[in-house]
Amino acid sequence: MNFIQNTWAEVKQDKLLGKVVRNSLHLFSSNSLSLVLSVVQGILAARLLGPAGYGLVAIIMGYASTVNGLFSFRMSEMIVRYGGEYLERDERDLTAALVKVASLTEAIISILAFLILVLTAGLATRFIAKTPEVEIYFIVYALGLLANFNIETSTGILQITNKIKLQGVINLIQTIITASVITAAYLMEGSLAIVLGAYLLGKIILGLGMFIIAQIHLRRAIQRSWWNASVKSLPAFKEMAKFSISSNLSASAILVFRESEILWVGFFLSSEAAGFYKVAYAIVRLLSVPANPLILTVYPELNRLIVQKTWPRLRDFLRKITVLSFGYNSILALGLLFFGKWVLQIYGEEYIVAYPAMVALLIGFVFNYTLFWNRPLLLSLGLPVFPLKAITVAGLTKIALTFPLVPRFGYVAQAVLLSCYYIASVGTIVWRGLKEIRLKEQS
Repeated sequence: MNFIQNTWAEVKQDKLLGKVVRNSLHLFSSNSLSLVLSVVQGILAARLLGPAGYGLVAIIMGYASTVNGLFSFRMSEMIVRYGGEYLERDERDLTAALVKVASLTEAIISILAFLILVLTAGLATRFIAKTPEVEIYFIVYALGLLANFNIETSTGILQITNKIKLQGVINLIQTIITASVITAAYLMEGSLAIVLGAYLLGKIILGLGMFIIAQIHLRRAIQRSWWNASVKSLPAFKEMAKFSISSNLSASAILVFRESEILWVGFFLSSEAAGFYKVAYAIVRLLSVPANPLILTVYPELNRLIVQKTWPRLRDFLRKITVLSFGYNSILALGLLFFGKWVLQIYGEEYIVAYPAMVALLIGFVFNYTLFWNRPLLLSLGLPVFPLKAITVAGLTKIALTFPLVPRFGYVAQAVLLSCYYIASVGTIVWRGLKEIRLKEQS
């Protein structure tokens, strides 16, 4: 207890942490209203469509995100890793060249993902949704992939220009519009198509809004257009390619092993089971609301400390940010444990049965969001391959257990497996990151 109290006192006096918290609060303030609206629209959609219909919407949206994620090279991470370093040294031409590579690559990948989703929509309808005549919904919702052709690059630009708080503003705007459409659909007893269209509209607004804002602030930062930049000027191009490929494989593994849970539930069980799981997952996912702003603001600062090779300062920063995140995650977790059934009941009486799944998920999510800095730390340390190995081993074990356990014990088993996956993968990555810092200090 004294350790936590002393650390908390240090947290309040730390200028770097103060900067991170202030930037995070800007995002959180916008995200707070977005959170309320997202919860409201989720409740209305769940009550309007019922478990089966709500699960079907989740499957369609989850399939599009998974296909896009499997091909995405996570350009935001490359922009922060290398673009942050270039801006730190005032190398604007290199920053422009890097953005050019990232933007064009992401645009091509988005088109490819769209085409693949269109070609596989029939298979998804048959084996995952298990609902006839919904193939067209998969295809229409895939248009959101084209609208988000530059969202990863734009996120990275806003991070390195210290304007990431604007993402919260754009997210708030799209959430207001999405919630308004879903509310109207609920009052007018609308259909699944209208609900899905509302979510698609939100994705379009977010994607295009992020692109426009990022381009404005990039131009101010580098005082030139990136379109005419020479890609040949980039040093260590092979290193960047390796970083991007490793980052893609690692993040793709994350998608398959932990972000595509709804698809696994739909595949092994039914869209109704997916609806119950979706509600439990959505409630526990509330822990990401304060965590996501911290992730976006902490990553550039981690990268900056590593570039400067201030290892004791880095360790101290990680310790303080972990204490901070553990504190608010513990409070949120206790709240959900005590009031979880009441929250589930708001979605509808039939959703209360998802409480055991919610509790199981809560354990893994608290662990993950307390140590949210695990993968960004290794990326900044130049170790992008290790997270992939840890995620893959834990994920393959999880999938191997999914086949015998989920068909027998239902979606609660899926929740337990996901929590075990979080603890195993995140714990291993944190251990490797701290070990590398100690080695750097000793060298």
